[in-house]
Formats: sequence, C-alpha cells, structure tokens
Amino acid sequence: MTERYNGTELLICLSARVMEDRSSAFIGTGVPMLAAALAKRLYAPELVSVFEFGGIGSSLKYLPRGVGESKTFYRALVATGICDVMETAARGFVTYGFLGGAQIDMYGNLNSTVIGDYEHPKVRLPGSGGGNDVGSFCWRTIAIMRHEPQRFIPKLDFVTTPGYLSGPGAREAAGLFPGSGPYRVVTNLATLGYDEESKRMQLIAVNPGVTVEEVVAATSFPLLLPAKVEENAPPTDEELRALREEIDPEHLYI
Repeated sequence: MTERYNGTELLICLSARVMEDRSSAFIGTGVPMLAAALAKRLYAPELVSVFEFGGIGSSLKYLPRGVGESKTFYRALVATGICDVMETAARGFVTYGFLGGAQIDMYGNLNSTVIGDYEHPKVRLPGSGGGNDVGSFCWRTIAIMRHEPQRFIPKLDFVTTPGYLSGPGAREAAGLFPGSGPYRVVTNLATLGYDEESKRMQLIAVNPGVTVEEVVAATSFPLLLPAKVEENAPPTDEELRALREEIDPEHLYI
C-alpha cells in the first residue's frame, strides 16, 4: 500500500466503480455509503440509492452516518418506510445490494450472526438486520469485507444471508428469484466474482501491490483462478479529492 491513500479509501473507490448508472442499489452503513456518494459524483449520476428506513433516491450531497438518518432523505425521490422498501425489493425492483459479514464461503453465503456454536458462541454478532432481505431479493449482491483466512472459510458457523447456498440451482429451489445472487466481493486484497456454471467464487483482479499467492493464502477454500488475473487501478487523484474534500471532509470514515 502506498502512502497516497489508505486501505479504506481503496475499498471505497473499488466499490464505487462497481456501481452502475441508471440502476438501483441497497446501501448499507459505512463504506457502501461513501462508495455510492462517490459513484454519483463521478461515475453514476443517476444511481438510485435505496436505504432500509425509507429514503429512495437521495442526492447524497451530504454523507449520512446511518441508514435511517435524515440525510438519506435529502432531495430524495421517495420518502417512505421500511415495509415499502422491503416490498419494493421483494417485487424485484432493486438491482444491487451491498452487504458485509464476518464470514463468507465459496458460494457467497454470509454469516453476520454468530462465531462458534449458536447456543454457546465465541462471538455474538449483530445478526441479519436487513442482510437476509437484501441477499434474498436484490438481483445482484456485492459483499465488501476484509480478506482473511478466518473470514473466507469452507463452512460458515451460521448462514445469515443466502448466496448460492449449496451451488447451482439451490437458490431457485429455495424459492428465490431465478438469475439472482452474489455478483462481486470487494476486499482489501482483490475483486472476486463467481463462475457462471459452478457458482463458485473466482478471482478477477488483485489490488495494487498484491499478488495472486497472497489472495490464495488469505482464502481458506479452493479459489478458482482464471488464466489471466487483472490488476485494479489505484484511486485516482479525482477520486481522492472528491472523497476527502466533498464526501467525508471530517474524515469520519476515511
């Protein structure tokens, strides 16, 4: 990592580049908020942000500190409530959903509930919140998390949010939308996707200064490796300026 930017700034920039213009995206607290604000300024001005507590289409001129804060409604297209937002997603009107978790497996299933045995856990985590809804209803989900062997594991301690469950056809068998599911994983080491046929996680690109071997070593399940692995571009001067001067000038997150 160079001194020109830190790891959080890199994650924000990589996540912002994934966001597609003229699409809708469920935005969670933290990195996804900054990424959405950056994307709207530089790459996706017509991105429609969807917040769990009812703000849809906020301008994101001012950075919210939580998904229910007033800034999630600032110059929004719709100001409604959590039931309407979840129904909108359940009807298939939200394209992307951004998620986090303590653990992820090769099929993109996420655990944000408990580490260890459920009844006698090592760590009790916050739980689903809207995570299960986002993972179940959005067409494409993007996980943002730190890339470590204890997080990228073969079997989760608890499945909070469904990815491709046990593999091809499992989401559809569980009653979820055909063609929906995990799309990308953005980490401090790499960007990952999923093989179209096997639904297993595969490496797409490494971050600046990171090797394929380091990504493999930080993954505790067999990671699919394509013939050619790309390298993500580092944050541009314009991305860093927008982040530091306009989006988070108080450095609450970066």
